[in-house]
Parts: sequence; structure tokens; C-alpha cells
Amino acid sequence: MTTRDVVTAYYAAFNTGDTDAMLALVADDMRHDVNQGEPRHGKALFAEFNAHMTECYREQLTDMVIFAEGDRAAAEFIVNGTYLATDDGLPAANGQTYRLPGGAFLSVNADGLIDRVTTYYNLQDWLAQVGA
Repeated sequence: MTTRDVVTAYYAAFNTGDTDAMLALVADDMRHDVNQGEPRHGKALFAEFNAHMTECYREQLTDMVIFAEGDRAAAEFIVNGTYLATDDGLPAANGQTYRLPGGAFLSVNADGLIDRVTTYYNLQDWLAQVGA
């Protein structure tokens, strides 16, 4: 599979909520950089993050555009979500919906697995939408 194919499959799995399929596409030593907070290193911590996100949020990515060159890719999308359960340090959840632009940078290793995901979105925009 090409880098574009791997990234497309990763986001297709995201949109169906299939975290097992997402995990199958990432390397054991992957790095996950998030907009806020410390990087996560390794598939196990990424799996924990996905479980937490599934508990607190339901999200669909639309208007997806993927750019790929060699082993690198960038994705731009709109995050359409529902805040399901209160996340630590954030406002109380009561089913608020939100819609905000987001983007990510990814790299794919020689084995065809994603070894870096760096995600960006505007936290202040999200906070305003959920009523912070």
C-alpha cells in the first residue's frame, strides 16, 4: 500500500469507530503528538488514548483532503463531534455538538505502518462551542 492508501485506511477506520483497525495500521513504536499535552510513545499508549476518546467523544471527519509524498502525509478535515462524557479538566459534557477544522501530519515506515501522527485543532474554538 502507498502512504496515501495507509492514511486513507486509517481515517476510514476512525470514521467507523474501528479502533482495532486503526491500531493495526500503526507501528509498535509510533509517536502520537497531540495539540495539547505530552507526546505518547508506543501503540499501547495510543490504544489507551483511543479508548478514552471513544468514552468521551463521538466524532466523524468530513471534507477530508489527504496529501502524500514519499513516506509523509498531511490530512485536512472538519471534525464533527458530540461531547459524550466529561473529560478531566474540561467543561461538563451534556451531549454538546461541535464542528471545527483540524489537521494532521503522519509518517509511514518501511513496513507500511504509521509511525507518527501529529494532530492539530483549535482548542479555544472547541471550548467555546461546548460552552466553556
